[in-house]
Amino acid sequence: MSGFMNYLVDSLAFGATFIYGSTGEILTEKAGHLNLGIPGIMCMGGAGGAWIMYLIGSSALPPFLIVLLGTLAALLFGALTGAIYSFLTITLRANQNVTGLALTIFGEGMMKVILDGSKLTNKAYLVQPVSYFHWPFAGRNDSLQLIGPLFFLAIIIAVLSSWVLMRTKVGLHLRAVGENPATADAAGINVTGYKYAATCIGSGIAGLGGFYYIVDYMGNNEAYLDIPSLGWLSIALVIFALWRPVLAIVGSTVFGFLFSLSSLIKISTATQPLMQMLPYVVTILVLIVTSIRNKRENQPPSSLGLSYFREDR
Repeated sequence: MSGFMNYLVDSLAFGATFIYGSTGEILTEKAGHLNLGIPGIMCMGGAGGAWIMYLIGSSALPPFLIVLLGTLAALLFGALTGAIYSFLTITLRANQNVTGLALTIFGEGMMKVILDGSKLTNKAYLVQPVSYFHWPFAGRNDSLQLIGPLFFLAIIIAVLSSWVLMRTKVGLHLRAVGENPATADAAGINVTGYKYAATCIGSGIAGLGGFYYIVDYMGNNEAYLDIPSLGWLSIALVIFALWRPVLAIVGSTVFGFLFSLSSLIKISTATQPLMQMLPYVVTILVLIVTSIRNKRENQPPSSLGLSYFREDR
């Protein structure tokens, strides 16, 4: 494989982290909630999944089962963190922005406690299942070894989420809740139930993104330090993808390419942070263009960031 193709495949694999994070945030925002806690949720999912794999990595369980249990743990840790956010913002009607930022700080701190406190220094939680993460390219020495089940799972989740949102009754109800919860409530839609479900499911998906990056893509004990910044990029990608999970696949590849561009181009160390700003610059340009065009289908849900008070209906 040529050097450029190797880099392109690596960008695809790296971008799967953003697919998980942005798809989870899109589902949450479609319910009318701006969850700025996605970086913390990705931290919790990554730490939880890695911790469970560390605990069972030396057991007699089959490697495939270790991978499966770690993945489910990441999903569960992310969903539970999302449930905290849901309770505070939906039931208690706390400010969504403040709650999300607090959740990010909480998730990042808990991740450091779990991973640093567990003394995961011998990579015991990675040894047995690593070939299953990289199947069917586990034996290769190029970037194709990074394309495995969790990469394909990210694509499947994004496509399935898009289909549910645009082609099913559940998706129609969810979009109605995000656009005008009072009208949806009057039509007999369980607004609270849809908000809870979308936020918890979206958070579980985002948690898989942290797990994928730490254990699959990077596969080392220092990878968790990058999760918060990748979480913020995942939120920015929602705007780039125009709140469409399928476009998040394209946007994630672009973000992965731009974010890693500094490693392809021979530049000084001082210039690398500027190169890593490119995804944010592109997002700002997309936001400007979509605002100028002012197409309704390219705008966020109308009630995004607003708490719903049924008594005001």
